[in-house]
Amino acid sequence: MELHIHSHEWHRRMPDWSRAVCAGLVAGALLMVLEMLWTVTVSGSSPWSTSHHVAAIVMGEKALESSTFNIGIVAVALATHYVLGVVFGLVLAIIIAGFHYEQNTGMLEVLGVVFGTVLYLLNFYGMAVFFPWIADLRAWSTFIGHIIFGLTVVLTYQWLEGREETNQ
Repeated sequence: MELHIHSHEWHRRMPDWSRAVCAGLVAGALLMVLEMLWTVTVSGSSPWSTSHHVAAIVMGEKALESSTFNIGIVAVALATHYVLGVVFGLVLAIIIAGFHYEQNTGMLEVLGVVFGTVLYLLNFYGMAVFFPWIADLRAWSTFIGHIIFGLTVVLTYQWLEGREETNQ
């Protein structure tokens, strides 16, 4: 019987890019749904107000003039949200592959929580310097949503690896 011990030291290794993209898309979609639900239930605002805030990153502050449904604003917000979800999914995949965390669910969960926390701070404090209206979205529900995003990316990435192994 051979014992394999994986060191969690950084080793340059390529992640599975397609799994990373899928994991980012899944997590991004879940975060969007949670944001819409929480916007309505927690703050009592329009479900489209978050879309206007996200679209304003690309379209400028004119997107903030209303919070009603607008197909153009929602389309830009969806595209922006999905692109960011994929980018952050790729970043997490690089970390997972580099540290060999694929089979260590506990470390993946810790990584997802830490990444979600850092992402929240980056988005709502760092980006607020350039896009001040983003600060309006700071809330416990948004923070929890970003932790769920991080967890969803890492666990989806791991789950997709297991699916690939059973299909081979």
